[in-house]
Amino acid sequence: MTEWLIGLMEMLGAPGAGIAIALENLFPPLPSEVILPLAGFAASQGEMDLVAVLLWTTAGSVIGALALYGVGAMLGRERTLALAARIPLVKVSDIAKTEAWFLKHGRKTVFFGRMIPIFRSLISVPAGVERMPLGVFTLLTTAGSLLWNTVFVLAGWLLGENWALVETYVGVGTNTVIATVALAVLVFVGVRLAQRRKGRHAVGG
Repeated sequence: MTEWLIGLMEMLGAPGAGIAIALENLFPPLPSEVILPLAGFAASQGEMDLVAVLLWTTAGSVIGALALYGVGAMLGRERTLALAARIPLVKVSDIAKTEAWFLKHGRKTVFFGRMIPIFRSLISVPAGVERMPLGVFTLLTTAGSLLWNTVFVLAGWLLGENWALVETYVGVGTNTVIATVALAVLVFVGVRLAQRRKGRHAVGG
C-alpha cells in the first residue's frame, strides 16, 4: 500500500494525496494515518508544497464525505426504517432513538467524528439520511478534516524519515475503537436475545 501511495504522489503530487484521502473516506481500510504523514514527509523533502498538501487532502476528505452524504440522502429515512425492520434483533424504535440523538447532537458529531477512525467515513451517511443542511455539513466536515489532516501532515513533516511512527501509535487507538464497537455490538445482541427469550417465556406462561 505504501508503494502505491508513493507512486500516486510521485505521479500527481499533492493532488495525488488528495485522491488517496478521498478514497480513504469511501474505503476505510485505506488509512489516513499512513497517507497524511507520508504526504507530510514528502513535503519536508521538497517533493510537494506543504500548504498544497493540506489544501488537497482536506478537499479529498470533503469530496469523499459528500459522496457518502449523497448515499445517505438517496437512501432516505423511509428506506432506512424499512431496512431496519428487516434486520434481526433491530427495532424501528432503535432507529427512532438514533435519529432523535442525531438531530440533537448531529453538528458536534459530524465535526468531531472526522477525528475518530472508522466513524470518519460512516458519520456522513446518517447526516445524509437526516438531510442535514448541505452547507452546514460541508462547513463542519471541512473544519474537522482540516484539523485532523493538519495534525498528521505536520507530524510526518516533523518526524521526517520516521513518519511511520505515527501509524504505529495511532494504530493502537484505532484498534481500541474497533474493539469498543465490537463489544458494544455483542452487548446489544446479547441484550436483545435475552429480551426475546423473556418474551417467549412470558407468552408460554
